[in-house]
Amino acid sequence: MLPQTIAMAFKAIRTNKVRAALTMLGVIIGVMSVVVLVAIGQGTTASVTDSIQGMGTNLLTVNITTRRVGQYGGYGGGPQGAAPAQPQSAGQQRGTVVLSLSDILGLEASEAIDKISPMVNGSVTVKAGNKNTTVSMMGVLPAYADIRNQSVQSGRYIVQSDVDNRSARCVIGAQTAEDVFGNTNVVGNTLHINGRAFQIVGVLESKGSSAGTSSDEVVILPYTLAQRMLGSTTIGSFYVSAVSAEAVTQAQTYVENYLYKRYQNTSAYRVSNQTEMLNTINETTGQLTLMLGGIAGIALLVGGIGIMNIMLVSVTERTREIGIRKAVGARRVNILLQFLIEAVVLSGLGGLLGLVFGWLLMQALRTMLNMTLIMSLGVVELAIGFSMAVGIVFGLYPAGKASKLRPIEALRYD
Repeated sequence: MLPQTIAMAFKAIRTNKVRAALTMLGVIIGVMSVVVLVAIGQGTTASVTDSIQGMGTNLLTVNITTRRVGQYGGYGGGPQGAAPAQPQSAGQQRGTVVLSLSDILGLEASEAIDKISPMVNGSVTVKAGNKNTTVSMMGVLPAYADIRNQSVQSGRYIVQSDVDNRSARCVIGAQTAEDVFGNTNVVGNTLHINGRAFQIVGVLESKGSSAGTSSDEVVILPYTLAQRMLGSTTIGSFYVSAVSAEAVTQAQTYVENYLYKRYQNTSAYRVSNQTEMLNTINETTGQLTLMLGGIAGIALLVGGIGIMNIMLVSVTERTREIGIRKAVGARRVNILLQFLIEAVVLSGLGGLLGLVFGWLLMQALRTMLNMTLIMSLGVVELAIGFSMAVGIVFGLYPAGKASKLRPIEALRYD
């Protein structure tokens, strides 16, 4: 009896193709929205995660937020393991604490720390011939390449002799080379940076853009020369790489304790590691993905209401048919199953078509907007399962109404 009931449900759908298509439209749009919006959220998470991981392994970022002892008033507690703050004289409270290059390089004495590099940056104009552009300039030490996972596609990176001699040499990003020279085969050429001539010794490997910022539109100089060009006399930030992932916490504690001894104020500096950044980003983008999925789920619920409305109309139109079936022996459960199967088939087909159209839309977005989108198996299963559930939930009431019709009243219906 069940196969016959299923066959009759499909026959009813084929008889009213236009109505069935319009009924499925809401589910198609709902599933397509769920798939695409969640794919955007997951793609954004993956893109940002890859970008952070691409900065370098076992990374610590240190920012000096103030160089005056006691500027914020009071001293508070120090980091775990640091000695408690001691009262200081008025002269000490007004004094200026300045970190030198030798100070931060001295942190390499810790067995947990591998390499250290300060960084100074600013915006500069670069020019070659009659072409010029504005890019980000960074002054670093040679260790920066390993710390931030930078590599060159041609030539070499900044070396220690460049730093010691303040040599007018630079490494440029692939996009900068394209913008100014028209190609990346530029090692040995001269580039003018803010009017000063530099020899190009290397071109970075392309890493593309992230969060609207291109890592290929840069020029890298020896740290000592960049400091002089930008008029910087202090170290405002530096990067530390731990010897291993397991040693990151130990390295962070060592750096924090050192800085606390210098500043006696935990508000004077900020030390962050990659794991903390990734956790924060993943938590934020996860909430974004959930919100986008919820918005799309509302569209799917609206599609379910459409199914219920059409099925109620169908019950009214087929009242006489239901009476005839009951008169010849069809039971209430048979009528219930017939209409419920129709609702589930409509929502199921709508879900499958929504997946197809969602996939096509994702390909279009990837091509036109260069977006990162991820359609995971879990999202596909969730979308199909939710669409089928919508069919069951919103099909129960019309199916129940049809099954409760009394044969005599149904046969009288005109």
